[in-house]
Amino acid sequence: MAERLLEVTNLVKHFPVGHRRTVKAINDVSFHIDRGETLALVGESGSGKTTVGRCILRLIEPTQGRITFAGAQVDTMSADQLRALRPRVQMVFQEPYDSLNPRMRIRKIVEEPIFLAGEMTPAQRHDRVAEVLEMVRLGADAMDKYPHQFSAGEQQRIGIARAIATQPELVVLDEPTSALDVSVRAEILDLLTDLQEDLALSYLLISHDLTAVRRVCHRVAIMYLGKIVERGDSDELFEQPLHPYSRALLSSVLYPDPSEQLSRFLLSGEIPSPIDLPPGCHLHGRCPWAVDACNDAYPDAEELLPGRQVACFRAREKNDLNGGGAAGQGA
Repeated sequence: MAERLLEVTNLVKHFPVGHRRTVKAINDVSFHIDRGETLALVGESGSGKTTVGRCILRLIEPTQGRITFAGAQVDTMSADQLRALRPRVQMVFQEPYDSLNPRMRIRKIVEEPIFLAGEMTPAQRHDRVAEVLEMVRLGADAMDKYPHQFSAGEQQRIGIARAIATQPELVVLDEPTSALDVSVRAEILDLLTDLQEDLALSYLLISHDLTAVRRVCHRVAIMYLGKIVERGDSDELFEQPLHPYSRALLSSVLYPDPSEQLSRFLLSGEIPSPIDLPPGCHLHGRCPWAVDACNDAYPDAEELLPGRQVACFRAREKNDLNGGGAAGQGA
């Protein structure tokens, strides 16, 4: 059985804004990541997925909930305990150039987290920087250059080198390919896959790039307005999404092979504001499956198939799971 590395339980993050108003960014989110596994958090902008990643690293403080990493409770750690945790949990950011100090040479940028960990001599740090630059296929000759001397894809490789320099167990990837050209995205995804195999890394991939998610992730959790509406094995979820929001999201993906396309499943209107969340199921005002019960209460997540949790009152009926078959992808 796989070893549990990260467990997030009932995570909530609200941001006060203005006079007695609150952005409800995360609303009771739970999931886990095993060692060597990649979990994707997927959803539209404003779904709360990046906020989840920042809470896990305690870059922002959760409002409530429990975050456990390798058996240690992260959400109650002191500043000293967090400092000791940092080398084991690292992050790769969305905008590669903005995440690199333009005044620092690559040697210093990649060395900085190793220096802060305080476990190596200067000579050892130098060797480690050269080693990780080789791992990300840049080479040690990149050490004395500045970020502006590299392309966007190369800058993201530098960001990845910095993230793996401290030999972490978990890397949070926050939209790591969204700022890159399509051809470069494929190279970065291949690199991340190779590094995972070579270094036994676990990843939390935060993304709206569904083709990237299907390519590299073992499991997927789909978020809508701060809640996970469906989660399960990546291949199974892409082939048969059970939640109406999952259907709408995945039917918008364009694959090179037209036979892989799902039938279009459309929602009405726009995503509501996280300040004024709709009552009941947050999707009910946009959902073609909605009935009166959807306006009254938020559905609990239910395991409709092995390993597939879905928060929808009508998913079992609409997917014909009582009858042993799967309904078509239309409404």
